[in-house]
Amino acid sequence: MEFSETRVGEEKNKAALSSVVAAVGLTSLKIVVGLLTGSLGILAEAAHSGLDLVAALVTFFAVRISGKAPDKQHHYGHGKVENLSALFETILLLITSGWIIYEAIQRLFFESVEVDVTIWAFLVMVISIVVDYSRSRMLLNAAKKFNSQALEADALHFSTDIWSSSVVILGLILVKVSEWLPSLGWLSKADAVAAMVVAIIVIFVSIQMGIRTVMGLLDSSPDGVKEKILELVNSVPGVTNCHSIRIRESGPHLFAEVHVELPPRSTVKTAHDKTLQIEQKVKEVYPDIDLTVHVEPLEEG
Repeated sequence: MEFSETRVGEEKNKAALSSVVAAVGLTSLKIVVGLLTGSLGILAEAAHSGLDLVAALVTFFAVRISGKAPDKQHHYGHGKVENLSALFETILLLITSGWIIYEAIQRLFFESVEVDVTIWAFLVMVISIVVDYSRSRMLLNAAKKFNSQALEADALHFSTDIWSSSVVILGLILVKVSEWLPSLGWLSKADAVAAMVVAIIVIFVSIQMGIRTVMGLLDSSPDGVKEKILELVNSVPGVTNCHSIRIRESGPHLFAEVHVELPPRSTVKTAHDKTLQIEQKVKEVYPDIDLTVHVEPLEEG
């Protein structure tokens, strides 16, 4: 299904902007409640949401720039901006995770910080889960619809927030249990443990996302695409020996170049018609692909 450039840009911008608005609200709420309760778990989530805000802003501007048409200096468009946006978000996540782990270790072994677990602490985390679930679903749908790596990174980022918020809630519950049952006083450290688990989750997701982003920046061929294009081209009658397939991604855009052989006495019109058939066949599966077909004479022998 094809979409106009204007419609694509509007929908991607709308998805990215909604993420910015949600991040502002959650970050502010978590900071206030985290400071009032002294919960490192909630403060870790506040820092996480703060980076969500920065990442959402970067994504918002990235999808706007990536939608620009090719120009004299950018023959393949501006899609790589989305890859850079996702890489920037990955680096931010790793830095934050390092800070959270450091603070958690301090509280577990060197400092004693009392956490005041109130209904507001639980309420802000529940709100966070609801908001993160709705926006991650929306971003993921938009990312799949428009093949946007920047929006996909945002969606992945916010989906991990759901798990990390759940871990923080569990930590707060265990801290509350330690207040009710003094014999289980060691559970008072559960908040710091929960914060460390959040950081580990974020690191794991960040590394996975970072690897995919770097592969995109290095023009690595997407998994399975080369084989699929080879199958599609070879299915066109009269086309033989499809070879020298080169594929690259630039943000949401896919570029491919293929070499095919035709009978040596084929006319220019025949070669042109076969080229159109190949393009049509490939675009049935990859509607927005920019495909270049190079025709060579079949060697007789």
